[in-house]
Amino acid sequence: MRDYFIHTLRFVLFLFTQALIFNHLEIGLGIHIMIYPLFILLLPYNLNIFASMIISFALGFGIDTISDTYGLHASAATLIAFLRPTIFKFFEPRDGYDENQEMNIYEMDSRWLLSVFGLMLLVHHLWFFSLELFKFNEIGYILKKTFLSVPMSLIVCILIQIIFIKNPKDARSK
Repeated sequence: MRDYFIHTLRFVLFLFTQALIFNHLEIGLGIHIMIYPLFILLLPYNLNIFASMIISFALGFGIDTISDTYGLHASAATLIAFLRPTIFKFFEPRDGYDENQEMNIYEMDSRWLLSVFGLMLLVHHLWFFSLELFKFNEIGYILKKTFLSVPMSLIVCILIQIIFIKNPKDARSK
């Protein structure tokens, strides 16, 4: 029951933080920080793909509704929710995943997190910006926006995890 409450609270916080704060930040150079893919990464490992896609679509649709972005976030969120199990399988640790393990900075190896979440962000941003511009002659600008936005989004998402997710090692030592 506690896990449902935590994921519901995260859903609401990611939705409103992305739609009301990060979608309005003007950094320049086409950089657009997106933090809501972190919510999709943090979903339980054993959550089936259909439920994951519905939850991700709802998150993206909520952001689209508030931000007036016509399905861009819903599409990109649903895509990475669909690809999530495949990406996880490709980067599966030697011992496999623990069914109850959360995919956060404290539970997973940092190389795993950078590889998996970096790839998820790359796919997400590339899809998002491709749909946003939707012109083949803008491929250079799409790639520029993607490759500048992914590292910024990754850094902000790692900082969010460090600040807001409790380290289980700290809890065990007390």
